[in-house]
Amino acid sequence: MAQADPSGSRPAPVPVRVAGPAGGARRRGRGRGPLRVLLVMLLTALVAGGAVPYVAGPGRAYLSYLVLAERADAEGAGRAAEQARAAGGQVVQEYPQIGVVLAYAAGGFAEKVRGRPGVAAVGATRTAPVPGPPRSVDGAGDFRTGGGAGRGAGDGVEGGAGEADTTVTVPDPGERDAWNLALLGAAPGAAADTTRPPRGPDTPGADALRKVLVAVLDSGVDDTHPDLRAAVDPKSSASCTDGRPDARTGSWRPDAGVGESGHGTHVAGIVGAARDGRGVSGVAPGVRIAAVRLLGPLGQYYAENIVCGMLWAADHGARAINNSYFADPWKYNCPDDPDQAALTAAVGRAVDYARRRGAVVVASAGNDAQDLGAGRTDERSPNDRTGGPPLSRSLGPECVRLPGELPGVVTVTALDRDGRPSAYTNHGRGRVSLAAPGGNPDGGVQGAVVSDWPGGRYAALAGTSMAAAHVTGAVAVAAALHPDWDSDRLAALLAATADAACPPGPHACGDREYYGAGALVLPR
Repeated sequence: MAQADPSGSRPAPVPVRVAGPAGGARRRGRGRGPLRVLLVMLLTALVAGGAVPYVAGPGRAYLSYLVLAERADAEGAGRAAEQARAAGGQVVQEYPQIGVVLAYAAGGFAEKVRGRPGVAAVGATRTAPVPGPPRSVDGAGDFRTGGGAGRGAGDGVEGGAGEADTTVTVPDPGERDAWNLALLGAAPGAAADTTRPPRGPDTPGADALRKVLVAVLDSGVDDTHPDLRAAVDPKSSASCTDGRPDARTGSWRPDAGVGESGHGTHVAGIVGAARDGRGVSGVAPGVRIAAVRLLGPLGQYYAENIVCGMLWAADHGARAINNSYFADPWKYNCPDDPDQAALTAAVGRAVDYARRRGAVVVASAGNDAQDLGAGRTDERSPNDRTGGPPLSRSLGPECVRLPGELPGVVTVTALDRDGRPSAYTNHGRGRVSLAAPGGNPDGGVQGAVVSDWPGGRYAALAGTSMAAAHVTGAVAVAAALHPDWDSDRLAALLAATADAACPPGPHACGDREYYGAGALVLPR
């Protein structure tokens, strides 16, 4: 943990971890048999969430499935639900916006449903079984009704205070040395001038940004943090940790018992932390944040969680949706696998729905230093296993990260403090959209991005997770300037602004493989 330096000099470099959800630091193993798998899952749930989140079935092991109807509407969802029940599945959530349902069933369910009338695809969303469907939750299931009854943001318990031993925490930075914000106006390849105000008089103020809602789909957001108390909108926030929208007060807060639970608070701070001379300032201070927790009690971002979160954010009017993670259990989803193809289609429908509703969908490119347009190796999947080594898969470019490589998503690579591509960032010509500050984990606190951490603290992280959050904040600025523009036009503005500031050259932001359209510049 970094300590304050009483001499006032720069602290010595300390190791900074690359932010996990974008890079896939979550690791699991595969068990030796179904009984052991169930026992491990139950014990994990007890430790992580305080209670077993699943209803025990009659001695059977269940998987979760997404069933996609041919019709991507409410009528299709109804047909998919009928077919799922006819095959012995228990439907726990319908997504009428996109013609999809979430069902739990024993083995062999997918084969029974595929090819039935009105069904387009079926895919298992996990590989490790659970004892049964999730428990019923009061207040879950209605996407269009906001929660937040009772206490407002800033009340109640603080979340995520249990990760200080794995994350570099720092003293209150007092909004100093915000190289990441200064870089949004610096020339690519040049060091950021942190003495220069990162925002000019022709950019929107807090009042204009307050009219803009952005969604942070992540591990949860600590709305009791001083920098975020005024930003998080409880009526637009929820949990989607089991694929169902739970709008109960505080459901969006991180669970300290789940690894990496502070990640979402860090991301939210980059997007919209208050500018008040304390802590950190976000790219869009004053913006309203819909905190949507996806990270479940077993430490996974399953496809149904993503679908739920995307639909919730879209239906509550988000103009930008930040996704600094990749979908579990498959780091890359391949079209020749029927399960993975179904997951890709389901998340793709949710992304398309959000874009049609006016949201720019932003995602991290990933932290594996891989060319997304070439063949690559996946040695982390499936990452919900409970024992044994992962599979080693040799993949082609047709296998994609969800949601970052879906059509229409603004996919973001990471830059270091000098405006150059970070060594860990994924890249790929035609596969990435923009580059933004992500930091260097080998440069200590000074080379990382400092932002909020649960419990009123601050942390230094590096990763494409941080880079995506800067772009989400920039979308909020663009939406405040142009409230009537649709999602495609807002995304095009960011691309055009970056391209216009981009000098040619193989090592400048004209290198489309690493920069996409260019290095992010705040629109004005």
